[in-house]
Amino acid sequence: MRDPAIQAFRADVKQFCEKNLPRDIRDKVLAGQHLAKSDYVRWQKILFDKGWIVGHWPRAYGGQDWTPLQRAIFDDETSKAGAPWLTPFGVCYAGPVIYTFGSAQQKERYLPGIRSTDTWWCQGYSEPGAGSDLANIKTRAVRDGDQYVVSGQKTWTTMAQWADMMFALVRTSNDGKPQNGISFLLIDMNSPGVTVRPIISIDKCHHLNEVFLDDVRVPVENLVGVEGRGWTYAKFLLNNERLLGAEVGKSTRLLHQLRQTMADIREGGRPLTDDPHWRRRLGELRARLLALEAVCNEYLAAAEAGSTPGLEVSALKIMGSELIQGITGAMVDALAIKGLVYQTEGLEPGWQAPLVGVPGAPGMIREHLHDRATTIYGGANEIQRNILAKAVLGL
Repeated sequence: MRDPAIQAFRADVKQFCEKNLPRDIRDKVLAGQHLAKSDYVRWQKILFDKGWIVGHWPRAYGGQDWTPLQRAIFDDETSKAGAPWLTPFGVCYAGPVIYTFGSAQQKERYLPGIRSTDTWWCQGYSEPGAGSDLANIKTRAVRDGDQYVVSGQKTWTTMAQWADMMFALVRTSNDGKPQNGISFLLIDMNSPGVTVRPIISIDKCHHLNEVFLDDVRVPVENLVGVEGRGWTYAKFLLNNERLLGAEVGKSTRLLHQLRQTMADIREGGRPLTDDPHWRRRLGELRARLLALEAVCNEYLAAAEAGSTPGLEVSALKIMGSELIQGITGAMVDALAIKGLVYQTEGLEPGWQAPLVGVPGAPGMIREHLHDRATTIYGGANEIQRNILAKAVLGL
């Protein structure tokens, strides 16, 4: 990856973040503190003004026609810089599905709001009893004239409490294979019959929700593509989601934080960075990061040559999610040497009371707890291993 143009692009992204990422937002991210919706929106509007919020989209729809490699570099460098998670539900998921499979009316109506972050989206996939097994969804959409009447429940719906729109998989038929009766529907979250209830996760934070749909009326014009073809559009979207699961930039930033934490914690009169056990553990994590980067580079080289995503996305998802868990697990083990206390008050920006233990501990513990889900969302790693086994071994 020594192409001068690519190196210049990487330097451009890095410099842009140094100059334009608001310091208060960066400080919250690096400390693992709570971000408000306004923090995400402020950063994404800065990217919008630069023309980078949807850089990976085609120019015809307001993007920059970035190559897969440019997109990966952008994701890596913004994450390393401490930028907030680029909330993907509109930019990376709904938007590409709409401009690839949607009608001209849908493109005109929804794409501008996604680009500008004026419309906030959430993902209505998982249900009770239908997580990684999405073909088992039960939420029904029954045609009634020029509307669908939607009833059911979605769960683990990230940021639904802030959402204006949901893209959802709904069952429009029970005929044939389960996948054949699934459709892709765009639902206004302000519609009568939509109820959002919070789920407080293991990190004691609110970013997940249940969404109940009770006879919600959705215009037929909000159906994306063809009725019954939603499974095709869902697979297209999930390939994007699993590729993002590699998170090389985030792992790089967390590994640097782990190294600094080890330097700050002393045991037996010396920092953990001088302890052979901890040096070996850090080295093993570094080796795994290098291996992940190598697999990503192979994938990106193939994508640059015109290859479509295949089994690589499953491998990247497994490697990336388990590496993040390895790094944050090491963080917690290191913190535990001085006593492990999860002071959730320390996650609130501006909190000034004394912290117990190492500075930054609340954010590191929160990261560890939150990242227990990385091997579950986007298709559980067990499912990804089954995909690989079936394809490679014929099982």
